[in-house]
Amino acid sequence: MNKQKATNKRYGVLLLIFISVVVNYMDRTNISVAAAAISEDLSLNSVQMGLIFSAFGWTYSILQIPGGMAVDVVKTRVLYPFILTAWSLATLVQGFVSSLAALIGCRMAIGVFEAPSYPCNNKIVTSWFPENERASAIAVYTSGQFIGLAFLMPVLVGIQEMFGWRGLFIISGIIGIVWAIIWYIFYRDPQDHPSINKAELDHISGEEHKNQPTADKDKKIQLSLSNLKIAFGHKKLWGIYIGQFCLGGTLIFFLTWFPSYLVEYRGLDFIKSGFLASIPFLAAFFGVLVSGFTSDFLVRKGIAKDIARKAPVISGMLLSMAIVGANFTDDTFWVIVFLSVAFFGNGLASIAWVFVSLIAPKQHVGLIGGCFNFIGGLSAVIVPIVIGLLVGGGDFKPALYFIAALALIGCSSYLFLVGKVQQINVD
Repeated sequence: MNKQKATNKRYGVLLLIFISVVVNYMDRTNISVAAAAISEDLSLNSVQMGLIFSAFGWTYSILQIPGGMAVDVVKTRVLYPFILTAWSLATLVQGFVSSLAALIGCRMAIGVFEAPSYPCNNKIVTSWFPENERASAIAVYTSGQFIGLAFLMPVLVGIQEMFGWRGLFIISGIIGIVWAIIWYIFYRDPQDHPSINKAELDHISGEEHKNQPTADKDKKIQLSLSNLKIAFGHKKLWGIYIGQFCLGGTLIFFLTWFPSYLVEYRGLDFIKSGFLASIPFLAAFFGVLVSGFTSDFLVRKGIAKDIARKAPVISGMLLSMAIVGANFTDDTFWVIVFLSVAFFGNGLASIAWVFVSLIAPKQHVGLIGGCFNFIGGLSAVIVPIVIGLLVGGGDFKPALYFIAALALIGCSSYLFLVGKVQQINVD
């Protein structure tokens, strides 16, 4: 009797997540493309624009924990298209407002509804991929943020050139709403997918999967103080939380201050800086793919998780410290080389989400994911402000030292706080 060949429906699900991440980051960053036009059209100064930039981070970080809780109790097929539609509507509305308060409100609304997105992504990967494939899956969908930022920027600029900054927001919002409909049509949990076969279900989670639907139906998550104590009462979890904040610090630098660094502090013209700015994002894209596939390869070869999972993150954060090299050269080529090495390292470390599914108690993956992304999201609020203070005197060197120091702290966090990679048992 021939063994049934497993279907590969999980890769289609991974494509859905990848595109969702691209849409997610399109709606986070289109404000940076429109910033100059908005500032001129609405007569907003740099301080007011700074408030608009940071407004997303306020709500996004604060609502990570409630968002993670929502992921634990609401079916993914319902939750994901709902939040996608909601943040896309907020994006679209930006095209019709004409005041500082309204723009801040829209950015805060986008942060509210994007908050559960990454805990959702992690839950989907946890349910659709076996443990020895998760780092690769996380690497693929995480790469969507870097690919989006590298290649969507010229597209967004082109849309604004044709339709103005208002048209940019309206078109971005429409794209997200259409994608939410597509998501709802095609996504199913593994046990509900109409064309997955038993061989793939067994591949995903073996014999354990047979009882999963019943377990899911019977499981009741109590959103209690005791659960929050679990989320914040373990050294291992604080290790990955702190590491994610430090990892986010490097990313936020590239999302916010990097273009200004090239133009205002390195004297590059806008067009040239736009081209050069894409190079570190491509480096990060390759870094995250190398990390994920290498980590899963090591797991399949029987290498201990402490090496297979932690080595890419630790080595990536060490590479991120290369950013300080830009302080010691005036050659644009070498500036981009150092920054690209640093962002490649950030990409290597970006599979850190795998530790949520490896360490968190099974019944609290969504909550722990929310806490993890909450601490990481705080970097979007704190790091841009700190950099602004450090560069106030006209010298950007202290800011690059600050980014390197964050990378060192993150590396130390994984070495000394996370310790042995094993699931926390709260039974």
